[in-house]
Amino acid sequence: MSDDHVYLTLAEGHEDDARWAYGTGFEDPLHGVDTTVPEGVDASRLAADCVTLADDALVSAQRLAEWTTRAPELEEEVALANIGLDLLGQARLLYARAGQVDGTGRGEDAYAYFRDPGDFRNVRLAELPNGDFAFSVVRLLILSSWRLAHFEHLASHPDPVLSAIAAKGVKELTYHRQYAAEWAVRLGDGTEESHRRMRRALKEAAPYLAELFTAYDGRDEVVSVLRQVTEAAGLPMPVYRPLPGDGRTGTHTEHLAPLLAELQGVARAHPEATW
Repeated sequence: MSDDHVYLTLAEGHEDDARWAYGTGFEDPLHGVDTTVPEGVDASRLAADCVTLADDALVSAQRLAEWTTRAPELEEEVALANIGLDLLGQARLLYARAGQVDGTGRGEDAYAYFRDPGDFRNVRLAELPNGDFAFSVVRLLILSSWRLAHFEHLASHPDPVLSAIAAKGVKELTYHRQYAAEWAVRLGDGTEESHRRMRRALKEAAPYLAELFTAYDGRDEVVSVLRQVTEAAGLPMPVYRPLPGDGRTGTHTEHLAPLLAELQGVARAHPEATW
């Protein structure tokens, strides 16, 4: 199976081209959407869900930004930057929705810049260092497959704002998954060295898979994608066993604090600044 075949198969049902950065078009995904919390929806639960999804996206975007000037080729640098911008756009809308419904009135900057590591609820796979390109490809494949499955489910959420954010995100995440799948097959079925690195990357990411399925049970969808891609690439399916701790409860690796220090440094040094 060629990488093009995997790419096209994973794109089935998502034919719209969503390859460019979130917010670069002229369509506002929330235009005309009623922001009133619907009857029967728990506002505190809705806010918490928005924050966790936003934290996943923000931390992932920060890691992707670190590839700027370091990617193997200029084309890949642009692609990774745009994927990061997609995720950043999702985070902004989700934080804004959380501030609307949690009673605090906080803006997106308050969530992103003025919380400590223990307050973040992102899954730990997102915060691990980039490693080599193979690891970043594997992580993107796993996280985008998992997030896409979750957003497809959330597109029918009773909250119209979260539903609209998810529907917009589905188009973007479909491309993220396609991009990662194409590179996974190219590297796995490439040279002896690229194959070795992909095997290592899958082994390093595997312990964090169980946490994803605890956060959202998208196991079947994610396993199906991983099986399809690894078979095409001649790679083994990752064998995962849960690690102690859970990013959703504020337990993180030692890597999150320095990531946030880099992300939050300017805002904390000049908390009253406007740009």
